[in-house]
Amino acid sequence: MAWPEIMAGFVVGCVVGLTGVGGGALMTPLLILLFGVHPSRAIGTDLLFAAATKSVGTIVHGLKHTIEWRIVARLATGSLPGAALALLGLGYLGVHGDAANRLSAVILGLVLILAATALIVRPWILRAPALLPAEPAAGPRPGLTIGLGFALGVLVSVTSVGSGALGTVALMLLYPRMATSRIVGSDLAHAVPLTVLAGMGHWALGTISFNLLLPLLLGSIPGIILGSVTARYLPDALLRIGLAAVLAVSGYLILIG
Repeated sequence: MAWPEIMAGFVVGCVVGLTGVGGGALMTPLLILLFGVHPSRAIGTDLLFAAATKSVGTIVHGLKHTIEWRIVARLATGSLPGAALALLGLGYLGVHGDAANRLSAVILGLVLILAATALIVRPWILRAPALLPAEPAAGPRPGLTIGLGFALGVLVSVTSVGSGALGTVALMLLYPRMATSRIVGSDLAHAVPLTVLAGMGHWALGTISFNLLLPLLLGSIPGIILGSVTARYLPDALLRIGLAAVLAVSGYLILIG
């Protein structure tokens, strides 16, 4: 049994269960920094890992009716073409080459630091709706939402990071009157087709390690369950700041690596 990989999946699963974010933002740097996996292979493997784990979360939110499908459709309208273009670009660069690996590492490091910043400012964004005028749950912002989807499609395909912390914070800004549970549910539902497409693209490019993927999934399932059960007993601020610190340090280490 690949116990280190199972434990890595378990730890990431716990964090996702506790905070709702951190899957790609933690798994990819973990594979690069601790397991020595090349950035492109770490990103590709994490994309299929995310597709499997977020499918479970989407089912749960779907049963609770906390998904705004109009927003999911708008995001996907932008993200799927964005992902396709990014994958074509990776294929053109030669995804196994030093240039592509270094580019992926630099973008990943910057996105991790941006994700850490997004986590820190999240509480202020959550308090913002009280200061803003009322608007429909799925407000009239189709163009901005499609544009956000395009940006997320590119980021997720190149780095495997973007749909969690960045996606939810951006949706909170676009739809400040929408309930947080619906923001999280919609973001999860949108992440499934995006990570499936991006993961399949990386599979075609040969950057998926199934020897890593299977034990990671074995560890993540009990981790998500444990994290979800214990989340109510731990201070949100402590979890958020701790996760932001880990993301920022990981991004810095990848940038200088």
